[in-house]
Amino acid sequence: MKSLATLSVVTLAILLSACAETEFVVHTAKQLNNATSDGQPLGRYKVGSPYQINGVWYYPQVDYGYVETGIASWYGPNFHNKATANGEVFDQNDVTAAHRTLPMPSVVRVTNLENGRALVVRVNDRGPFAHGRIIDLSRRSAQLLGFERQGTAKVRVEILPEESRLMAESYSKGRPVRLASLNADSVPVPAPSAAPSVSVSKSSVATIPGSVTLTPPPAPTPAPVTSSAASPAAQGSAVDLARQSRDTATVIQTEPEKTEIFVQAGAFTNATNADKLTTVLASVGPVAISPKLVNGKYFYRVRLGPLETVEDADKILEAVIDRGYPGARVIVE
Repeated sequence: MKSLATLSVVTLAILLSACAETEFVVHTAKQLNNATSDGQPLGRYKVGSPYQINGVWYYPQVDYGYVETGIASWYGPNFHNKATANGEVFDQNDVTAAHRTLPMPSVVRVTNLENGRALVVRVNDRGPFAHGRIIDLSRRSAQLLGFERQGTAKVRVEILPEESRLMAESYSKGRPVRLASLNADSVPVPAPSAAPSVSVSKSSVATIPGSVTLTPPPAPTPAPVTSSAASPAAQGSAVDLARQSRDTATVIQTEPEKTEIFVQAGAFTNATNADKLTTVLASVGPVAISPKLVNGKYFYRVRLGPLETVEDADKILEAVIDRGYPGARVIVE
């Protein structure tokens, strides 16, 4: 391990968006005050400060361009009726989710890449902190997305910027709004990119023990959101965005996507350093270097896989972390 003492590892999230999808919009409902119709508190808008869990730092931030693929899990009975990170009361039968860095509340679209089901979900809690998971959905959300029994699913998570911004503004004005109904309208599907986009964020920075930590890049500036006729959610403040009931959730069926699972231990701009890490991890499983050109610079990603199942990925990930690489992550692409 001493031979790697001067190395810094930056974990990259490779974000893919090549599948035709249906855009979601939110329609009208009534204004609320400080509680829902059933008397439960709406909580507060919260981004939060950086925090550390199990040796990994997380950096909450506003990011209206957020897209990530990975593994989703779900939570329910053990947390039902307990407080969420933004002061709401968790209801496992509501369509909500926990995310490690997005503001609370935010509105995201979660697509199960295995069966093509897509659902708009409201983020109102922090988590998951099990290694290898990117989002923790409520039990009801998992049921609607079709993975309650299996426990996990390969998913894509995309923030809905207009809906999320409107929700944030309503909280800042002291008049929270709630998510009452969803409607799926057909919109032109963007052409797939020639190459997948790459995002390197503060939350993805990891280091080899004894190394010099790289300074994380600055948080992305939230993109401006403009109103349009095709997006009723952006047209007024009387849009009910803050809480979505189990009866109004709309599941959209899209085409399933063929994906592969990897465990990525890190990425280097120096191929020699990647070779050294590959040697260290050779006993863990099939490991290879996957070069990726990002903004004119090559990153040499050290990956194990492809792996057959999420369970296989979990075992490999645990082994990599045990060897001193807490920033390792599961990659789905």
